[in-house]
Amino acid sequence: MYFGVDYYPEHWPRERWAEDARLMAEAGMNVVRLAEFAWSKMEPEEGKYQFEWLEEVIDILGRRGINTILGTPTASPPAWLISQNPDILPVDEEHQRIEFGNRRNYCVTNSTYRKYTQKIVTAMAERFKNNPRVIGWQIDNEFGTRCYCDFCQQQFQSWLKEKYQDIDNLNQRWGTVFWSHTYCDWKEIPLPWKTGGSPNPGLALDYRRFMSQVFVDYQELQIKILRKICPHHFITHNFMGAGYDQLNYYDLARSLDFVSWDNYPRYHSQAEIDYFLIKLSHDLMRGLKRKNFWVMESQSGSSGWEIVGSIPRPDEIRFWTYQAIAHGGEGVLYFRWRTCRFGTEQYWHGILGHDGIPRRRYLEVKRTGQELAALSAKISGARYLADTAMLLSYDDRFAFEIQPHNSQFNYLTQFGNYYAALSYLGVGVDVISPLEDLSHYQLVIAPTLHIVTPQIVRNLDQYVQNGGTLILTARGGVKDEFNTVVDKPLPGLLTDLVGAEIKEYDSLPPGKTVELEMVHQELAGLKDKAHIWCDFLEPQEAVPLARYCEEYYRGEVAATLHKYGQGQVVYIGTFLNSNIIFYLLRWLSNKLGIKAPINTPIGIEVTRRQKDNQYYIFLLNETGETKVLFLEKKFRHLLTGKIVEGIINLSPLEVVILEAS
Repeated sequence: MYFGVDYYPEHWPRERWAEDARLMAEAGMNVVRLAEFAWSKMEPEEGKYQFEWLEEVIDILGRRGINTILGTPTASPPAWLISQNPDILPVDEEHQRIEFGNRRNYCVTNSTYRKYTQKIVTAMAERFKNNPRVIGWQIDNEFGTRCYCDFCQQQFQSWLKEKYQDIDNLNQRWGTVFWSHTYCDWKEIPLPWKTGGSPNPGLALDYRRFMSQVFVDYQELQIKILRKICPHHFITHNFMGAGYDQLNYYDLARSLDFVSWDNYPRYHSQAEIDYFLIKLSHDLMRGLKRKNFWVMESQSGSSGWEIVGSIPRPDEIRFWTYQAIAHGGEGVLYFRWRTCRFGTEQYWHGILGHDGIPRRRYLEVKRTGQELAALSAKISGARYLADTAMLLSYDDRFAFEIQPHNSQFNYLTQFGNYYAALSYLGVGVDVISPLEDLSHYQLVIAPTLHIVTPQIVRNLDQYVQNGGTLILTARGGVKDEFNTVVDKPLPGLLTDLVGAEIKEYDSLPPGKTVELEMVHQELAGLKDKAHIWCDFLEPQEAVPLARYCEEYYRGEVAATLHKYGQGQVVYIGTFLNSNIIFYLLRWLSNKLGIKAPINTPIGIEVTRRQKDNQYYIFLLNETGETKVLFLEKKFRHLLTGKIVEGIINLSPLEVVILEAS
């Protein structure tokens, strides 16, 4: 297992480097990430490379048993490059050129920037390909930022021409007859600038797909160089978790050896830690490639640029580390080693403060490193176990960004409500694409599966026909792949699966709720307040699961259950509160025989990983109070080496790892 830190030796005197390496080694670290923002240090003038300082750092670290991941420095181009080629700077959606002075200040489609990217990546790869202490690469840093420049417009038009072949085909798919927007030539197609009002939804969706794809292509440009020159090194990129929706992460992950992501639980000045978002992010990052992942940046101090965020409380850094491992983490690196004295991130604190003196946070990291050194051989490579899957679609995220339907609607919030209920139940979850193989899951949930293709329908149909249980929700099946509403009764291509049609719907204003009650005999008596959206369902082969109790649609069906093939489909035609979602999923889980490995009270997270014939059960108390649970059999507690059974108490932020055959 890899345990380390993000290190910026270029910010500190050479005389300090050996001391930093010593302290890292004493904390149990075996890997660092270097150089992802050091382009001007490595190439201070065009074509004049200076890698000696970096080789020296790698050697100093290596003598302490610490390996290096090198970051390609393309997230932050040097001033000389921008000065010579100002058209590299991106343009925002209000058609304003973004000036030099921040990071990510490049247009990803710009051919000049791609040429210079090839040069610096090739130079780095050639210099370090045989360095025994360099084990891998991180491409760029936190890809994102859409560009709206003239070059992007030209590339977008070419991309559309390749996709649609014929301009009349594009006009028909997008419905450009509306508002007389029919195009006669590819060069007439604009970008969705803010100054242009509300763009055609088909154009807006394809632009988001295009910008996502050009980042994939740009990453591939770098990967090809590294694969050729450094075939024995791994390649990754640091993603930004489930909260980021500007790129299709499934596509971005495809060519990488594994996914990494950056985890900041106390990000800036947020009042509380959103543990469900953290867990969801871990599970999505693992699900992007169906493979264990790394955390390339794990918070180790207060975050902030102009405003200083809240500092991690005692034991939180350790807790976040184990939470990542519990969900399939194979490596955790902290951001950053030492808090910088200058620049924009003076207040983005690291393990050490500005003075470089080891204190509480360092000692907590050191304790964690010592524990992981003893655990690594057992847990490294163990796979995360999940009986359920949730289907997350980036096309849906893009579409709802363009047309959110209702001011109260948020895709990730609705998705997270179902995820949170599964987490409360202690059920393992894989977060995956709607096109992934679903055959080994007992339960699959696809919240607001909005844009549906025939391929997705075939995948879901096969899953349910073969005995799977599927949950679909409101606004599913509404659009085709061109972001056009289907011309058949909703839920469109999902109607056969649902066994019911939507005869009408209501979008509720802010603060408005409509009471509903469960009418299925095994759920009778449960009530909830529907909010945001209400579908009125007309069952065909399905049976009612819930009905509305208010408004002019009192008595109308709000949810259905459909026996389909050997499986079943539940359709929830509204947005429910988390409590009733919990009861609904508990009911289904009990019927399907899905259960947590250990019964735990609310606030205790439980996950399982398996390696060979050994199971490792992680119990993490994410609350501020002691929790009590009961173990029905004996386990070995890996962090203490003791045998435990019966009643055990978990203190706030306590971590327990149980080993079982």
